[in-house]
Amino acid sequence: MALQVGDPAPDFTLPNQDGESVQLSSLKGKRVILYFYPKDDTPGCTKEACNFRDRWGRFEEHNIKVFGISKDNAASHTKFISKHSLPFTLLTDEEPCAVASLYNSYGLKKFMGREYMGMMRHTVVIDAEGRIERLYLKVKAATMADTLLSDLGLD
Repeated sequence: MALQVGDPAPDFTLPNQDGESVQLSSLKGKRVILYFYPKDDTPGCTKEACNFRDRWGRFEEHNIKVFGISKDNAASHTKFISKHSLPFTLLTDEEPCAVASLYNSYGLKKFMGREYMGMMRHTVVIDAEGRIERLYLKVKAATMADTLLSDLGLD
């Protein structure tokens, strides 16, 4: 069943780029942004990550945690972070992408007439109580951070 605004955010624990575990429920009391993306260092994913990087100060001012989630491994995340000076945490949700599936962000995709299973570009805002505050299922990679700041009244 699809998640809705107001639903409790499904809890999870995933490794970050350093191999350390991050558990969503340990972040209660803070607003959290999860952005699911297909692959490190690809054009759209780089635009999205760099938009978050360039607006990082605004998220930090409001004590908002930002996590990028893809199925890439820690080594790939570390390289992506280093190459683009990303100040936030990237999490690894390897096959079968259980966390992305919980958030309806992994499924059948179509590209150039080919169908395959993959990560969807979705963004979820979780409020300080651990409930879904906003869901973005149609994401413009180059401006997602700008959209969030505007919609949350933080721009």
